[in-house]
Amino acid sequence: MKLKFKTQAYQTAAVQAVVDCFKGQPPATAEAISYRIDPGKAKKGVEDLFAEGGFKNADLKLSDIALLENITQVQHQQNLPQSSELVKTKVSRVNLDVEMETGTGKTYCYIKTIFELNKQYGWSKFIIVVPSIAIREGVAKSLEITAEHFLETYHKKARFFIYNSKQLHHLESFSSDAGINVMVINVQAFAARGADNRRIYDVLDDFQSRRPIDVISANRPILILDEPQKMEGAATLKSLEEFKALMVLRYSATHKTTHNKIHRLDALDAYNQKLVKKIAVRGISVKGLAGTNAYLYLQSIEISSKAPVARVEFEQKLKSGEIKRIVRKLGKGDNLFSDGFSNELDQYRGFVVADINANTDTLSFTNGVELFVGEATGDVNEASLRRIQIREAIKAHFDKEQALFQQGIKVLTLFFIDEVVKYRDYSAADEKGDYARIFEEEYSQYLNEVLDLDETPYIKYLKGIAAEKTHSGYFSIDKKTKRDVDPSIAKTGENKGLSDDVDAYDLILRKKEQLLKFEEPVRFIFSHSALREGWDNPNVFVICFLKHPDYNNEVTRRQEVGRGLRLSVNQLGDRVDHPAIVHDINVLTVVASESFKEFVTALQKDISDSLSARPKVANEAYFTGKVLKTPTGDVEVTPQLAKQIYKYLLKNDYSDDTDRITGTYHEAKKGGTLAPLPPELQAHAEQVYQLIDSVFSDSQMFEIGDDRRPKKNPLNSNFDKQEFKALWNRINRKAAYSVDFDSAELVTKAVAELDKSLRVTPLQYTIQTGEQAAQVTYDGLKDGEAFVLKATETEKNVHSIHSAVKYDLIGKIAEGTQLTRRTTADILKGINVAVFAQFRTNPESFIAETVRLINEQKATMIIEHLAYDPVEDKFDLDIFTAGQTKQDFSKAGDKLKRHIYDYVITDSGIERKFVETLDTCTEVVVYAKLPRGFLIPTPVGDYNPDWAISFKEGTVKHVYFVAETKGSMSTMQLTKIEETKIECARKFFNEINRKYAPENVKYDVVKSFDKLMDLVK
Repeated sequence: MKLKFKTQAYQTAAVQAVVDCFKGQPPATAEAISYRIDPGKAKKGVEDLFAEGGFKNADLKLSDIALLENITQVQHQQNLPQSSELVKTKVSRVNLDVEMETGTGKTYCYIKTIFELNKQYGWSKFIIVVPSIAIREGVAKSLEITAEHFLETYHKKARFFIYNSKQLHHLESFSSDAGINVMVINVQAFAARGADNRRIYDVLDDFQSRRPIDVISANRPILILDEPQKMEGAATLKSLEEFKALMVLRYSATHKTTHNKIHRLDALDAYNQKLVKKIAVRGISVKGLAGTNAYLYLQSIEISSKAPVARVEFEQKLKSGEIKRIVRKLGKGDNLFSDGFSNELDQYRGFVVADINANTDTLSFTNGVELFVGEATGDVNEASLRRIQIREAIKAHFDKEQALFQQGIKVLTLFFIDEVVKYRDYSAADEKGDYARIFEEEYSQYLNEVLDLDETPYIKYLKGIAAEKTHSGYFSIDKKTKRDVDPSIAKTGENKGLSDDVDAYDLILRKKEQLLKFEEPVRFIFSHSALREGWDNPNVFVICFLKHPDYNNEVTRRQEVGRGLRLSVNQLGDRVDHPAIVHDINVLTVVASESFKEFVTALQKDISDSLSARPKVANEAYFTGKVLKTPTGDVEVTPQLAKQIYKYLLKNDYSDDTDRITGTYHEAKKGGTLAPLPPELQAHAEQVYQLIDSVFSDSQMFEIGDDRRPKKNPLNSNFDKQEFKALWNRINRKAAYSVDFDSAELVTKAVAELDKSLRVTPLQYTIQTGEQAAQVTYDGLKDGEAFVLKATETEKNVHSIHSAVKYDLIGKIAEGTQLTRRTTADILKGINVAVFAQFRTNPESFIAETVRLINEQKATMIIEHLAYDPVEDKFDLDIFTAGQTKQDFSKAGDKLKRHIYDYVITDSGIERKFVETLDTCTEVVVYAKLPRGFLIPTPVGDYNPDWAISFKEGTVKHVYFVAETKGSMSTMQLTKIEETKIECARKFFNEINRKYAPENVKYDVVKSFDKLMDLVK
């Protein structure tokens, strides 16, 4: 597999922001970039005649004033705060900050920026500086896998290498090559105290008595700092001065020190634009109980056809006297002490299930003990907690894998551990640590449950993977013993917590694409907790922290969660990023070792803190001068327009007394109930709201869901709107139907249709002939390989192989058509003898086809003779709530604005597109996917229409509309039964309109939202 890359607008914007900062810089000339490389002592004896020619970056010709003007213009176009000065440092005259959220492809962006700067201005020498070995290896991998992609666009490749003080020959090529040259270097290689790391500043005999840093700096390289906040120590900054950089480009999601910021794509932007995965959390909460050590863990509550059941882990006494923990399903009234559950362990006396509440996810016992899903109580030690976490991670993995397998997306789960011995123990005979053993036990137990499902390609896939083959660990390797060991971790300084051992990351990076293939059995990855940046894989869907939370200024939940934020790819290497489905599929589950509330609160604080640079005050001064990007060009917000926006916010309580955006605004925006903008702003409404959204408030934070709980789907405030009540009152009618048609007419039409169309397929069988191969070696042959197939022919059986079976032909057809035996017999007697003779060749096919053709004729006649008689009876409101709790809305997409429920499960792609447009149409007040209980009786079965829609008064002709969505309006593609039900519905609503609400309700079939609007207008 090869990962595929494509040009994306948000990444192009980040690249263009850098390029535009140098408008007016003349393209490099041969004279401007040529220089003579210092040959060193080994060559100077020949009077430099043979000194090599080098190619450096051309000097930056723009003045400080011109540069600042370019920078402020770039900032202005993006509505960023405009710099008042060019921020200079001792490292470089130009320092540009690019803020990009983890998982949005910042490495891709700065590699593309390299190519674009070379294309526009001729600069060709770049050094990517990274804070750790992990990031260094990740950057090198990105340069490798994007090479062909950029070759297609720029028709050239970048030569790149990782700096190594023992392989200095690369520096000669870096200096002498005229093409794009990229050096990747980690700070330890030039800012650490070790002898090898100081070689870059030493005069080296094996480098012609030159200093490597002098050869590097002579190229006036452009420095690209990846995660610069980790490279701000005094020693590192002092060392960076030695590179004599032409400029410094800084890329990070969390800048600590700001310079001239020219681009921002923060966590909120990335989520709202659906550029990263959604986050869901499975927290494990340990709950202490006084006076008892009864161990209990409530894993989940499941809806059954009778009553909810609780999946609980508890202890059980075996016949041997040994105590072990088991998982069982409990129902109301079950007694853990007796009833064969714990086998009368004393600590479970009094634990009788009193209630299982699927709405609140709680399990209650008669002794007053209550547990929420995800809570553990009693004797909960660390080993218990880790086992629970591993079990939950496996369950989350399977849940996602079952849903995504058919879409060609491989699911990976990543476990963070703090000691290698917990996974790989070389003192054990099988070298498995505790976590490896626990994983295989829990995996095998859960796998057995999954394998009970119907045989599908997914189940076959699972059967082909052994438990011990589906997990693997990636750790540092001891160079002497070749065994996995805990990595060497920096204890202090700006690289605190980071490993300096390349072996910890080598294998996992080389297998990046291989891990994405279904053929690769590894799906669960164990790695040391130091693996925070540098490696990620787009298909990490579950992350589990098997370690104590130790979050401080250097390590945050957000950094670790970031390992799984990248959008997934399928087996073709294509990124799954279509806006309509991206967050249905791309959901990252975090299995934490703390409660859901604790983890989410802290994670949201991490994210909120990272947004501190965002403006927080929505006053006139902020809006004035901002740019609204419209399809017809940029529009600048004048002081008058700024005042209109400000007044709009105040008037509708969308901002408070301190000019902060309120939760009222964000709730109204989500619910589609925002007050209309003033007339002067309505032409650019979308852009105005985007500008308001750029002002940060805590209520703007995106929701992090509880992964254990599927989305609830309650009726919302739209259900109580007067417009929906008016619509419901018009369609909430029942009616009885009558059909009065002549049986003789049906017999005549059915006979004619059967004579014309009844074709029964004779039974067929295949005969294959073969012979033994002339020369056969039986060693290693599979069954049948010793014979060669010579011929294949198909024979028709003109005499039914079921001829011994007696059929009640009239009875079967009468049953299928709901006609009397007499009418059925009249039809069969009337058809042509040759047509009837087909019964003998295939009786089953004859009966099925005859039933189908008669029903089609019956359906056609029904419409002509059908009449509805409305009755006073109406539907109860409980049809809107019945069955909702049994549905899983976790993959139902984003919350809807105008629907009477928060979510809707669509039956097809046609319906999904219909909902997307319907929910954003300003002419729609409210709509409903009609519940299954709303049925119109018809002679060919009850009919459930799709949608009921209420439009704004005055905007359309038909304010109330009932719609059926079909992919094709062609009667050739609708079955006769579908066609009949639709025609019956037309008659039903016509009669309802005639008797109760003249012409107020329109019913029709539509294949798109545009067709709907044509009909209602």
